[in-house]
Amino acid sequence: MRDNENVSTEQSTEPAAVSLPPRRLAILVGVALLALALDITTKSLVVANLEGKDPVTVLPGVLYFDVSRNSGAAFSMATGMTWILSLLALAIVVGLVWAAPRLRSIGWSIGLGLVLAGAFGNLIDRIFRAPGPLRGHVVDFISVFHPWGAGFAIFNVADSCITVGAVVIVLMGLLGKDYDGGVARRAKLAAEQLTTEQHATDTPDSAS
Repeated sequence: MRDNENVSTEQSTEPAAVSLPPRRLAILVGVALLALALDITTKSLVVANLEGKDPVTVLPGVLYFDVSRNSGAAFSMATGMTWILSLLALAIVVGLVWAAPRLRSIGWSIGLGLVLAGAFGNLIDRIFRAPGPLRGHVVDFISVFHPWGAGFAIFNVADSCITVGAVVIVLMGLLGKDYDGGVARRAKLAAEQLTTEQHATDTPDSAS
């Protein structure tokens, strides 16, 4: 009888199976598609209507539209390394697609969706725009504070998505939240373990 009671007590102290949060692939795909559509649409509009013209003042002293072609990375960095940046962007896209099915965090899904859209948006330019595949120049058109990029490097919607997405991902990391819902799982596991240990401590020994 005592052996059965010991077995029962040991089993009760084992943490129960922890249910994982639902997968968030739909959120990542939705965010990525919306952001990518916005990037492609805005680039097409400004190229068709503003390229070769003087900057357009949207909000004086704050926002201007000024179309330029960028052979570098976001915010005109690494100019002249177009093919390397193209391969890097392709690697980022493949990596994010590979990790997407494991996502269980809403915050991570939004952040990675934005980064995926930004990387893919600029990659499309590098593949399909002049002067050729993997060497194409990215269309930039957003100039802040001053026209002609005098106050800050001219950028586009894809660059903004990458920046905002990176900030969201860093924030998730600072909050200790894993992309696969690990924080929620570990917190629940720890709480259940503490509860079972307290229960085992409070239960009087039948032998006494």
